[in-house]
Amino acid sequence: MFILDAHLDLAMNALEWNRDLTWPLERIRRWELNKTDTKDRGNNTVCFPEMRRANVGLCVATQIARHAPYFHRLPGWNSPAQAWAQTQGQLAWYRAMEEAGELVSIRTRTQLDQHFNLWSKSPPLDDGTPYVVYSRKQAARLPIGYILSLEGADSMITLGHVERSYADGLRAIGPAHYGTGVYAHGTDASGPLTAKGRELLKEMDRLGMILDTTHLCDEAFWEALDIFKGPLWASHQNCRVLAPWNRQFADDQIRAVIERGGVLGMAFDAIMMVPGWVHNKSKPADFQLKIERICDHIDHICQLAGNARHVGIGTDLDGGFGTEQTPMDLNSIYDLQSIPALLRKRGYKVGDLEDIMHGNFLSFLRKHLPA
Repeated sequence: MFILDAHLDLAMNALEWNRDLTWPLERIRRWELNKTDTKDRGNNTVCFPEMRRANVGLCVATQIARHAPYFHRLPGWNSPAQAWAQTQGQLAWYRAMEEAGELVSIRTRTQLDQHFNLWSKSPPLDDGTPYVVYSRKQAARLPIGYILSLEGADSMITLGHVERSYADGLRAIGPAHYGTGVYAHGTDASGPLTAKGRELLKEMDRLGMILDTTHLCDEAFWEALDIFKGPLWASHQNCRVLAPWNRQFADDQIRAVIERGGVLGMAFDAIMMVPGWVHNKSKPADFQLKIERICDHIDHICQLAGNARHVGIGTDLDGGFGTEQTPMDLNSIYDLQSIPALLRKRGYKVGDLEDIMHGNFLSFLRKHLPA
């Protein structure tokens, strides 16, 4: 089944983890065998070959760079200008991958439909890899489509940088990440939007951008929904009732996203899937965590909505963690293909499965990307 993953930190992995995503999964893992700078070395799950094998032909791919002033408790860049420069390096990597034929930037509804139709109509080769055939003697690997999103808006030095980024293809912004940010308070922080944050939302409204409510603390979330009038989603956001922590949304927040016509993407970070996970200590085996657990989160959102039209996939795979912090039966992004069968056992119909795996986010983008 075609998959749209609404949250992948591709450029962060390429530039900060120094992963060549054109390599096969095992080659990246072998290269990282003796590296110990991060806990997820050798545990990666995402690369272009695995995405193609999994039929993940479309994703929301991020730029990310936190501003961390002198006494900030989280790592980041000392100035917004440095954070901006980091995101521009990430943008340059995306452009290089476009030139190499690995990726294609999706900015409009027309491009979205053309890309989806290309993947839908291209038969796979024997190894399951989709190709587009130009003639009987020439074939080329299908590029993976990506919609550009900014996770945490600290790098936006001025509102002029927002407009410049929109011209460069940026279509969604999440104002906050972890902690206190320039524009909003995020996960594990508390407080309202800043004055700059309120102006940011007005500029996003003017440009017709998508608000990603993921990572907003509760107070900032509700204020953002009052101010922002445009389209919104939660690209990688699970259910607090099933994994208690402010990183997940409470039921009233989930209902609010649903009422605004938004979609919530299901994340595969174990700490967001089960209660009681202790960071840097717990292991998936401690909870016998399997992919099926995400079906509980999916089903909970469907029950709140009364239908299957407001939930999708937003894995956050390799978003600073690897298989040491994913379900035991998830070796790579390819294993997302097990979800339809798991949901089918719960009574979900084929149309619902297609909506969850790609259709809901696809419909949202068809409605809200510029023509």
